[in-house]
This record gives sequence, C-alpha cells and structure tokens, in this order.
Amino acid sequence: MENLATTWVGATAKQISRAVRRGDTTATQVVADHLEQIAISDPAIAAFRVVRAGEAIAEAEKVDDQEDLANLPLAGVPVAVKENTPVAGLPTWHGSAAARSAVAEDDHEVVRRLRGAGAVVVGVTRMPEMGLWGTTDGAEEPTRNPWALERTPGGSSGGSAAAVAAGLVPIAQGNDGLGSVRIPAACCGLVGLKPGRDVIPCDLGIDGWFGLTENGVLATTVADATLGFSVMAGRSPAKLVQPDKLRVGVSLRSPVAGVRPDEPNREAVAKASKLLVGVGHDTVTADPPYSTAVGLAGLATWFACAYREADAAGLDVRALQPRTRRHIALGKLMWRRGWVGKRQRDAWREKSIQFFADSGIDVLLTPALAAAPPPAEGHAAGSWRRNMQINMAYAPYAAPWNIAGLPAIVVPVGLRPDGLPIAVQLVGPPDSELLLLAIAGQLEVANPWPRHAFV
Repeated sequence: MENLATTWVGATAKQISRAVRRGDTTATQVVADHLEQIAISDPAIAAFRVVRAGEAIAEAEKVDDQEDLANLPLAGVPVAVKENTPVAGLPTWHGSAAARSAVAEDDHEVVRRLRGAGAVVVGVTRMPEMGLWGTTDGAEEPTRNPWALERTPGGSSGGSAAAVAAGLVPIAQGNDGLGSVRIPAACCGLVGLKPGRDVIPCDLGIDGWFGLTENGVLATTVADATLGFSVMAGRSPAKLVQPDKLRVGVSLRSPVAGVRPDEPNREAVAKASKLLVGVGHDTVTADPPYSTAVGLAGLATWFACAYREADAAGLDVRALQPRTRRHIALGKLMWRRGWVGKRQRDAWREKSIQFFADSGIDVLLTPALAAAPPPAEGHAAGSWRRNMQINMAYAPYAAPWNIAGLPAIVVPVGLRPDGLPIAVQLVGPPDSELLLLAIAGQLEVANPWPRHAFV
C-alpha cells in the first residue's frame, strides 16, 4: 500500500512513517484519512472512548512543520492509547464514569515516547471497568469485534484491539495484567506483545497490579509490533535477526483445571508447530509446571488488585458494576487476611525460568485461547460468578506469564471455521522479546494472515 491514491487507511505504521519522512505524504493527510475512517466505522464497534479529532490534526501539523523527520520512526503514524493510560488534557477513564480519574496534566511516559517518535494520538480506547475482565463492555455500549459484531474483541485492551483490526489505526498501545493485550490480540487476529518485567515503563495504579502489568503493543504485522515495542521501550528501532535452529516446547495443557482447548485451537497449535518445523526448528512436548497453588495465588492477586486500586482512588464502590463490587469485596477479604503474597509469585517466576532450563527449550508454544470469543454484550450487568466462568473458560493461557513476569506474544495463524481469527501464544525466558518477535516473523512469512476486518 505504498502508493495509495485515495487513503492511507489500511497502511502499516512502517509504510506511513516512511512515506511521511520521504515527503510522499503528510502526517496531516494520514491522520485526516484515519479520522474519517473512525467517523465511518467506530459507531458500529465502539472502540474509542474519546476521539481527539481537532487536537490530532493540530498535532499532525506540528509533525509536518518539523525540519528533520529522519529521526522519527513513527512520523505521522496515528496511534490509539488505552483509556487507563494518562493522556494530557483528558480524564483517565479506567473503563467507566464511576472509575474515572481527573484530567491528566501530563502524558504517561509511554505516550510521551510515542509522541516523541512522531506518532499522533487520535484517541483513547475503551476497556472494561477497572481493566478486570476479558470482555470489553460497559454501562453505555459494548465494544464489538470487527470480525463479527456480535462477538467481543476481548479485554481488557479490547478497544485498542478493535481499533487496529478495523483499520482505524495501524498500531495501538495496550497493557497486560493477566492477558489484557494477548487475549484481545487473539480475538481480533493481531500480533500482541506483552514484554517481560520492567522492559517498558508501567507506572499504572499503585504498583502495576503487584508488578503483573506491562505496557505492550497491538499491530497487524510483526514489523509494526517490533517498531512499536522499540519506541515504547526507549530503544532504537530493532532489526530482527533470523533465529538459528530452536527447540520449541509445545503444550496444550491448560493452567485452569477442567478447561481444555476446543478443536480449532488445538489445530492452530498443530499448524503453528508444523510451520515452525518447516522453517528449521525442532518441536517437543513440554508442559509447564502449572499447579493449584499458582492458580490460587493468581486469583488472590487478581481480587486484591481490584480492592487496592479502588481503595487508593477513593472510588464510590456503590457506583461500580455488580461484578466489580463483588471482585473488590473478595479482594478486600484476601488482602486483609494476608492471602496475597510476593513469595508465591516469586516462586512461580523461579519455577517458570527453571522450566525452560530443565526442558531444554528456547520458547514455549501454547494456544492463545481455549474457545471462541464470547458474545459482545451482557457481561457488565451479569453476575460476578458468570463473568468468572466465561473469562476462565475461554482465556486461561495468558495469566501465568504475568505472574512469572516473562515475555509472551500472540501470533495469528488464520481463521476458525466460524470466520473468527485464531492465534497461538509464544512464551520465552527473560529478555527474549526480540526472539519472540523474530519467530513470529517467521510464522508471518510462512503463513500470512488477513490483516483487517473492515467495518
């Protein structure tokens, strides 16, 4: 799409930034094209909480006025920011009016880095209340999956994923506390990277959900995901190196007892395994040492996060959704009884790192999801128990790697029989982000995926 005659919608971030730097187009034109597409498509999917139309055009004009664009790796690229990440001049919504905090005076460091690289923030995207759920719906309207409007785009970075999948922006920021980048990436057919601990600044809430949360990137190509990761990590744009022969562990085992991947997700792992062998790697069966203890520690931490964040923000819990109130009440109980401990999380991290060493694998391949994305509607008003059942049944594979603080990436591998995207997850030891991206790039070359579902 280098020579687009009428619109830059659908172009990659790399294509856009190259064209702006060369003078083949302007940041203003690119942003205007995407704002027009947002006006056309977003009423159907509700990806954005706020669209910064006038502000975005003004900021694009400032990019065009810069004398030297050569050092702007995201020159003129429209980006979306998740609504729990401060953007100067906007409230930080956290998924609902009841959880909203005051207008931010300054950009979050990740937003500052994106802008510093020449990106233009066109808006902030929706998430479930307090980022607690794997479906993105609220009191106003649900965010819908561009591939099938009756389905959820996942959560909690569901708005960011829906915006990228619909071509409203080529790249979006999200954050991932128990799968909140990777789950929506899988639902929407995107590359979704959660880096390891402390690779990208977090600085969200009290302590980033006890250190579980990392800022990450959603994109339609590995090259764009690599570019976004590099910028947010404060690094020079990375050039991926083709990995030598690797030993890839393959596991279908679910971290949640009684949950098994459905046939399309099993076939997705088999397909990815075959593709990896085809590009020169070895695959072996290697099941992570999931245990009841780590599962309980994860649940207790999840509950306690909700309580601590609500308490620190002074939220009126009575104004929150029923599912959120119940989550907070359980979190208060577990936190005050001392059931949320760093020792358990550290032990799982050590055991996870040792798993790679003991099994002799370089990366782990798992399903990204266990089932198709749930319906888009009905969750915010639903019971806590029902929301828990839905979340754990369809998306069990992401959370252990937040507790371990290890990098993980979701990579599309095609479509389910029902036409929805399907994906796999790759997990690596500490500091393996570029390796995971390189392997994802090999899968992309061997098995290109449809990049967009235009609405």
